[in-house]
Amino acid sequence: MARQHVSSSNKINVAIDGPAGAGKSTVARLVAKALSYVYVDTGAMYRAATWYMMCKEIPAENVQKVLQHVPELVIELVPDPTGQKVYCNGEDVTTVIRSMEVTSNVSQYSSIAGLRTRLTENQREMAARKGVVMDGRDIGTTVLPDAEVKVFMTASVQERASRRFKELSETDDITLEQLERDIAARDKLDEEREVSPLRCSEDAIVLDTTHMGIQDVVDTIVSYCLTEKDGEISQ
Repeated sequence: MARQHVSSSNKINVAIDGPAGAGKSTVARLVAKALSYVYVDTGAMYRAATWYMMCKEIPAENVQKVLQHVPELVIELVPDPTGQKVYCNGEDVTTVIRSMEVTSNVSQYSSIAGLRTRLTENQREMAARKGVVMDGRDIGTTVLPDAEVKVFMTASVQERASRRFKELSETDDITLEQLERDIAARDKLDEEREVSPLRCSEDAIVLDTTHMGIQDVVDTIVSYCLTEKDGEISQ
């Protein structure tokens, strides 16, 4: 697809939601690049908060203590030539927040209402000027309900597990079967949590990516954005 740009005076916000392992972050980053927009990885923000609380040895079950430490959290998403950098209270946590330990605990921490409220406020501030591509699990329903383009990305549990398995290094001691179980369990947690559960916004476009390549998914979402702003886009 030829590179296309949305006029700076008519930028829109794009919300991409979906379950764990659907490839939202990779796709959202590429969509933002294609549109010359800002990419906001909300999942990385929750991972950073999870990492921070785990370093403090505060379990997610101790909600009161988690909330006591929420005000001191400073999470920054910084553009970088090699990809977005994530900082937590000044420390580069880009790599460590992708560990299996953080992955297996992030749903528990992200279900805490006070923590979600704090991060949601930060995310809305980032999107206030428009021209943002944001991915997560409740972007279209809770964080940016007025986003002009909403996409709910999904794929089969088997396909999502396979994609994640390919991303793991040889030092990650986990089987494909275990990943399938973990992702299915993560889906259940995200869908059943009381605060901002994973669900598809009524006005979102459902995109099943099970049999789609990354670039096909990116091109499809970019086309939705261009259609939304048809007549206001310079090519």
